[in-house]
Amino acid sequence: MPKILGVITARGGSKSIPKKNIKELGGKPLLAWTIEAAKNSGVFDRIILSTDDKEIAAVGEKWGVEVPFLRPAELAQDKTPHLPVMQHAVKWLGDNQNYFPNYVVILQPTSPLRQSWHIKEAAELIKKTKTDSVVSVIEIPTHFNPMWALKMDEKGLVKLFVSGEPMRKRVYQRQLLPKVYIHNSAVYIFKRELLFDENEPNFYGDKVVGYVMEEKYSANIDNLKDWAEAEKNIQELGLA
Repeated sequence: MPKILGVITARGGSKSIPKKNIKELGGKPLLAWTIEAAKNSGVFDRIILSTDDKEIAAVGEKWGVEVPFLRPAELAQDKTPHLPVMQHAVKWLGDNQNYFPNYVVILQPTSPLRQSWHIKEAAELIKKTKTDSVVSVIEIPTHFNPMWALKMDEKGLVKLFVSGEPMRKRVYQRQLLPKVYIHNSAVYIFKRELLFDENEPNFYGDKVVGYVMEEKYSANIDNLKDWAEAEKNIQELGLA
């Protein structure tokens, strides 16, 4: 059986929502939603928390996740990308604990409505397809379909964004529009070696399979408006 490592990333210092990762949402810390979903999925041989914050670490340990290290401060800044954070976590486990997973999963606490079965199904999908990675996606509503998007020049004249053709070439029947998707950041699962590719370290590789989720499970909390919407969805879905 392949080894699958789950990495929950939760830095301190949130400005839009102070102490966001440990603030209570639906009766428990935001972080706890992701920990429980990860543990209940049954796909991981290890689940760790990467954080720079001792208070977040303590909450994580209370809810049953490993905190093998504290993330260096330089990897916990506002504009720190996820790639070096994940490289640090996976490299640390290899260097210090001789642990080398086959697959790595990024689980962000800001996606609290992601359920255990989403993680399980995404893991099953990458095993079945033997692709480089699987990412969770949601379908874009018809009225936001890029085939209907327009671009405007300096004179205010518009053309179809995708093809550059005149607007009269627009697809008028929504039933004829192709389905299009956007990554919702709830689940990333990928081969470990991609993180350390000599030419282009990344999470995706060349062959990426989309795991389709329902939008109602797709909260991505960045601000107080998102937080209020998540609270509402938790009640409507009967999760609290």
